[in-house]
Amino acid sequence: MQIQQASESDFATLLQIWEDSVRATHDFLPLGMIDELRPLVNGYLPNLNVYKAVDAHHVVAGFLSVEQNRVEMLFVSPQMRGKGVGKMLLEFAIRELNINELDVNEQNQQGVGFYQYMGFKAFSRSETDGQGNPFPLLHMKLA
Repeated sequence: MQIQQASESDFATLLQIWEDSVRATHDFLPLGMIDELRPLVNGYLPNLNVYKAVDAHHVVAGFLSVEQNRVEMLFVSPQMRGKGVGKMLLEFAIRELNINELDVNEQNQQGVGFYQYMGFKAFSRSETDGQGNPFPLLHMKLA
């Protein structure tokens, strides 16, 4: 598995990984919300530094986007979850990109547990997500 800078030609694949991953892990979202968020995520990708994890056959297993010292998105294909892809991407971001902050939906207990395992601690909480929806966010920093 290698980490590479993503390009615009990767965005359709990354958007599909985002959607598949969110459907697998964000069961707290109401039906239709993912469809509403999809164009927003598609619009964010060109404005962020995006890195992809690819296997030996150049299949994208997951991706990470960062802005300054923050992870903005980290999503792994459901078929690749539990195989170290997220850990590899996050370790890369910490080591090479000096990230030390991120937000995670509080109801995404798998994500919260993963980030805690990776050394992040919640330092504050918001009642709503970035779009003002009633999905609390935990703001986390690398301890």
